[in-house]
Order: sequence, then structure tokens, then C-alpha cells
Amino acid sequence: MQLVSLAIRLAVLCVLLWLAVIDVRSRRLPTKLVLIIGVLFFADALVLHISLGELMVHLAMALVVFLVCAGLFAAKMLGGGDAKLAAMIFLWAGLHLSWPALTLISVIGTVVSLISLATRNIDRHHRLAPMRALAMFSSARGVPYGVAIAAGGGTVIMLPALLPLILTR
Repeated sequence: MQLVSLAIRLAVLCVLLWLAVIDVRSRRLPTKLVLIIGVLFFADALVLHISLGELMVHLAMALVVFLVCAGLFAAKMLGGGDAKLAAMIFLWAGLHLSWPALTLISVIGTVVSLISLATRNIDRHHRLAPMRALAMFSSARGVPYGVAIAAGGGTVIMLPALLPLILTR
């Protein structure tokens, strides 16, 4: 069961990495990809035999995060895709991992924001490839906060499956 759960979580990690790339390139997070993360949570819950009570706690956490993020979206402080992705991450995190998820996302988000501010004046058509890559983070197009949500969320999703495997060896 642990290996099946690990495989599901690796699939989630792949989707999160792809979402981060899409966010840097286009500042969009496709709903279909975000929903895949939610569907994979239910597959993982089925594999791990999560109780109905615990499942409800995870759903409640996702709902609370979505409502808070919807408020931030209404205030034009967060993108709609970021709100949906955050809800899916906290669906996975549940109550027990909500603080670690929030902390990781916040710290990584601060780094992404600083990079975005530092690169706001870099020309997207610069002749050097590394400079063009950095220019994709430019805050002139908005901050790709989906990168922070994906990185922090991916860490929180993967560690519970990896730690037992690492510690038993």
C-alpha cells in the first residue's frame, strides 16, 4: 500500500511541477490539471483506507482555504488558479499538515516575490538564455505564486510517504 501511495504522490508531484512551469510561462493554472490533484487525493485516501471522519476534516480544510483564497481573489491579491491550487494542496495537507504547508508556501512565496521584484526590468528578449529565463519571473506580468504553492505543497505531500521508506533503511 505504501508503494501505491508513493506512486500516486509522485504523479501529484509531476502535475505540480508542470503547473509551476505553466505559471511561470503564462501566469495561468489550468483547472483541469488542478482538479487532477484533487482526484488523486481521493485515490490515495482509498488506498490508505482513510476514515470518513478524517476525509471530512481534509474536505473542510480545503473548503476553508478556498473561501479565504476566494476573498483574496476578490480583493485582487491572488489569482483564481492560485486559489484553486491552494485548496487542493490543503485538501492533501488536512489539519495535521496545514501549518507546515502554510509555512513552506509562505517562505517559498517570499523568495518567488523577491525574485519577481528583482527581475522586473529584465528584457524578455535578452540575448542570454539565463537572463530570458529570469525575465519569465518578472513582476511586470504578476508574481507566479503558483510556483510557491506547488513547491511547498509538493513537499508536504511527498514527505509523509517518503519518510517511512527512508527511516526504515
